[in-house]
Amino acid sequence: MVRIKAVLFWALVHSYCGLCACIELLKLLWSLGTRPGKTFQWLIRDNPPGCLSDPSLGTHCYVRMITRYSWRHQMREFKSEYRVVALDLRGYGETDAPAHRENYKLDCLITDIKDILESLGYSKCVLIGHDWGGMIAWLVAICYPEMVTKLIVVNFPHPSVFTEYIVRHPSQMIKSANYYFFQMPWFPELIFSINDFKVLKNIFTSHSSRIGKTNCGLTVEDIEAYLYVFSQPGALTGPINHYRNLFSCLPLQHHEVTMPTLLVWGEKDPFMEVEMAEITRIYVKNQFRLTVLSEASHWLQEDQPDIVNKLIWTFVKEESRKR
Repeated sequence: MVRIKAVLFWALVHSYCGLCACIELLKLLWSLGTRPGKTFQWLIRDNPPGCLSDPSLGTHCYVRMITRYSWRHQMREFKSEYRVVALDLRGYGETDAPAHRENYKLDCLITDIKDILESLGYSKCVLIGHDWGGMIAWLVAICYPEMVTKLIVVNFPHPSVFTEYIVRHPSQMIKSANYYFFQMPWFPELIFSINDFKVLKNIFTSHSSRIGKTNCGLTVEDIEAYLYVFSQPGALTGPINHYRNLFSCLPLQHHEVTMPTLLVWGEKDPFMEVEMAEITRIYVKNQFRLTVLSEASHWLQEDQPDIVNKLIWTFVKEESRKR
């Protein structure tokens, strides 16, 4: 029975991957027909915008690259009382970017977090992650519970919830189409680059998914910061390789999270259905707090930084009480 389920699971993954690739190919052909001279044009940004060197973020955060930059509001907020370390995972920004897909397996990424914490001279931390970083944060908490005093995740459910939910709810499968599309070699990088990174721009600015759907939108300089990083030669392959290894570790053999956990969720998230947030509760064998912000998007820490910062302050300051 287990083998049959595994076969069906991988048949679903590869079938939907092929479907997503066909859709993207049609979009590419349409672009070639309507904008033949501009489709394969994209600009490599040579000079980083000034916001990537903001001294107010502190030199210990090495604020130069992109995943770190998305946490800029939290770094400014918490650096007065904590050592705040916002890092780029392997393959992002100027970190090491191994060429082979196998180097981005989740086991490697989890070990990276452990090694970084130890290299900084710490044995424990409050661990925070968003989206894909949230997935890794869950896994670090599961695999190395002794290293995580409290866990805070933004807009990503427990990995087992995601795995079980996505195969039973076609609506979530559609919203997670990129996860399947990214299983293909080289084609996703091409699609994200054409028309001067139009797909990336749309993610940050379109009506359904843009950052700042409330009162904290991205500036032109903020958008250029993202484009500067991802426009560098080969800069898309490392991040996409993360997703190419997603299904190789799922479903999980171990599930339980044993430390106090805060899950913050934007109800207007176009990529993740809010129902997964409540289901996550069953895997946390300690204090679990779920806060759903009704007007927030997927990019909570940038979309509503003041509210997110307040929720984090409250959670990290209070005494833990085990179930």
